[in-house]
Amino acid sequence: MSIAQRIERIRQEIPSSVRLVAVSKQVPVSLIREAYNTGIRDFAENRLQDALLKQEQLTDLKDIAWHFIGHLQTNKAKKTIEHFQWIHSVDNLALLQRLDRLAKDLPVAPQLFLQVKILPDPNKYGWQIPELFSHLTELEACKNVKLRGLMVILPLGLTPEQSLAAFQSTTNLLEQINQQSSLALTELSMGMSNDYGLAVKAGATMIRLGQILFTE
Repeated sequence: MSIAQRIERIRQEIPSSVRLVAVSKQVPVSLIREAYNTGIRDFAENRLQDALLKQEQLTDLKDIAWHFIGHLQTNKAKKTIEHFQWIHSVDNLALLQRLDRLAKDLPVAPQLFLQVKILPDPNKYGWQIPELFSHLTELEACKNVKLRGLMVILPLGLTPEQSLAAFQSTTNLLEQINQQSSLALTELSMGMSNDYGLAVKAGATMIRLGQILFTE
């Protein structure tokens, strides 16, 4: 099955309102172009240096929106915010405040997700839920970036029922944040190749798909 056929099959499975972000890490530029030719415009990378090389080779594709989904180290914040329109992995207050300061000099405000740890997982980064609520005032004070929503990566080994419940908890968390703040978050970045159907059922507005698009 070709990339175009895989993408078409997934598009038939999800509502048109859900944005399909193609995770192009470890994917050659030729396959990114192939996906682009099917209409995909959102591509995600998790390593800054790899992404910059690909972006250099794809400068002719003017309307690509680049998403950063990897763990973002503070010392790479400046370059990342300059080269990505979306950052999904803002996982602590110090990083968010640094991005907000850096964004003051940018012509367009970058769009950010707060990465949350909806279930305990020592292998994942993210805001703890109580910590997030305790920092709502500081989040509201960030005026140079656009806080768009929440991002979650679930622990490995969950049953479909557990995954669905965790995605629904993330949707509920977004609603609770909006009730207790002026942030007006609208986006939910959740769901990957193995669980995107459950994420969409729970209210995902963006799904991040790599293996199911690019691997036979």
